[in-house]
Amino acid sequence: MCGITGFVTNKYTEQEKDQQITKMMDRIIHRGPDSSGKFIDQGVALGFRRLSIIDLKGGSQPIFNEDDSKAVVFNGEIYNFQELRAELIEKGHIFSTKADTEVILHGYEEYGADIVKKLRGMFSFAIWDREKQELFGARDHFGIKPFYYYQGKDSFLFGSEIKSFLDHPDFVKEVNPRALKPYMTFQYPATDETFFKNVYRVPEGHYFYVRNGKAEFTQYWDATFTEEKMTEEEAIDRIDKAVQESVNAHLISDVKLGTFLSSGVDSSLVTAISRPNYTFSIGFGDKTYNESHEAKKLTERLGLRNFSKLVTSEEAFYAFPEIQYHLDEPSSNASCVPLYFLAQLASEQVKVVLSGEGADELFAGYTNYGFETHSKVVRVFAQGLKKLPKKSRYHLAHTFKKMPNFHGRLHLYESLAPAEEFFIGQAFVFGEEEAKGYLQPAYQKSESVHEIVEKQYKKVPDLPEVKKMQYLDVHQWMPKDILLKADKMTMAHSLEARTPLLDVRLMEVAETIPVKYLINSKNTKYAFRKAANRHLPDEWADREKLGFPVPIKDWLHEEQFYKEVRSVFEADFVSDFFDQEKILELLDKNFRQEVDGRRKVWTIYAFLVWYKVYFVDEKIPTSTYERAM
Repeated sequence: MCGITGFVTNKYTEQEKDQQITKMMDRIIHRGPDSSGKFIDQGVALGFRRLSIIDLKGGSQPIFNEDDSKAVVFNGEIYNFQELRAELIEKGHIFSTKADTEVILHGYEEYGADIVKKLRGMFSFAIWDREKQELFGARDHFGIKPFYYYQGKDSFLFGSEIKSFLDHPDFVKEVNPRALKPYMTFQYPATDETFFKNVYRVPEGHYFYVRNGKAEFTQYWDATFTEEKMTEEEAIDRIDKAVQESVNAHLISDVKLGTFLSSGVDSSLVTAISRPNYTFSIGFGDKTYNESHEAKKLTERLGLRNFSKLVTSEEAFYAFPEIQYHLDEPSSNASCVPLYFLAQLASEQVKVVLSGEGADELFAGYTNYGFETHSKVVRVFAQGLKKLPKKSRYHLAHTFKKMPNFHGRLHLYESLAPAEEFFIGQAFVFGEEEAKGYLQPAYQKSESVHEIVEKQYKKVPDLPEVKKMQYLDVHQWMPKDILLKADKMTMAHSLEARTPLLDVRLMEVAETIPVKYLINSKNTKYAFRKAANRHLPDEWADREKLGFPVPIKDWLHEEQFYKEVRSVFEADFVSDFFDQEKILELLDKNFRQEVDGRRKVWTIYAFLVWYKVYFVDEKIPTSTYERAM
């Protein structure tokens, strides 16, 4: 796990490029404190920060091919690199290291752009061809590793984190005015263009070439959800076998490795299969917000060591500017906070952790995929209605939508309606028109929520509704929220996080599982839980996860934290973005408990803290906890 950065340009001297790339590398030193490397050529500068995981002595980058005509910088892990290495050696390639990085370079020599289709892992990388003076780059199938680019007038910038662009003379730092309104609904940066104007993400499952300063992108992979005929037991067997294989494939490491462990089935299953020497859990003290108690019970049953920490409200709240700095873009996903401290805890013992991301998207673990949590009668009734022909289901859904409200009406509608009509993913904060009412005119224009999700839905019009929702989450929620925070919060502490439940080989199995074994009247993630039951005590496989609970509700009702938030809401710059009087009224009413506006307040607060860090203070924040005490 490392950090990469660089730029393609013919504008500067070699000395100037060297100075520029050094500053860019220094910005992301947290991604790779062990060593660094750079390469300057006529049309490019490549920079690399290393966190040593594989081939500790010989894996420094950039790495060159046999005749030094090509150089690669790489961030990630390739889990099938040993078999690819053997294949390439047989074809005559000469390796100078034992690192997984080198298979990408020789693989590109041998297969061209098709090398990306052979890689199993998480990656973002860039290869410079000195003879052609062109750059080839790619991002992994799911977007586990971040990769950004900026198309300037004279330079093409790329890197693992946007902050590495800040010191380049061709980078113009501006807020993207079209990012704020969708963010207020989704809670994360939902558009293809980031919160920094003209900075974009390399899309997941894509590679690109930069020729003559211009980038061209090609999609090399996409999820292809189908539905094969199989029995329940066959589904469970397939999932169990694939999960075990994936977890074992993700254990390759030359340094100490552990697992994140919560009370939920996903991290518990990864831990039960991998049996690491280190497990890590976090909590906020109160039982309502503390998963570490249940995690401790599981490690005792499995005979494993558990390291846990109780984070105080003061620690968590006052670390928030640091968290927003490391995220690069604003996010009001409250789980960023405990994840930041969990990564900090783990980094004291290990360099690599396995985490549980991905299972909910691959195996339908979210209740809003169609699982009624309050009424079994409604749940069973809805499952029966789902067997109707599509046309009848849709007609009945619209009937329920128009009826006077009754218990279960909304669930029945969403169980039967086209996913495109109601499902935008796993977060919904402000309604679209409501968000517009809080914003100044300059920030009211953007893609609509419908336009954002429609990009994905139009690719899969004939899938079952549950699989449509999964597909949307794979391309929206997962890379722009879940995976982004997982990478940024762990790398903030120089810790590599791996996601064995989000793997291209495991996905090949997940895609084929019938909906009835994914989610039904009995549970979400049904067959996956049954597979987990083979490795976990019974009560663990069916346990409802708390989902990194964070006491934001409590914080915003405590005078100490309310005053801190209010001081930010009162700042002069705030009126550039928001109707300042209106957001202060929302904050005050929430404090007086006249409304429950915690998620809305926190979403606005996260953006303002991010903006203050990057555009007002313009310095790397450090925790204000000591000052507050």
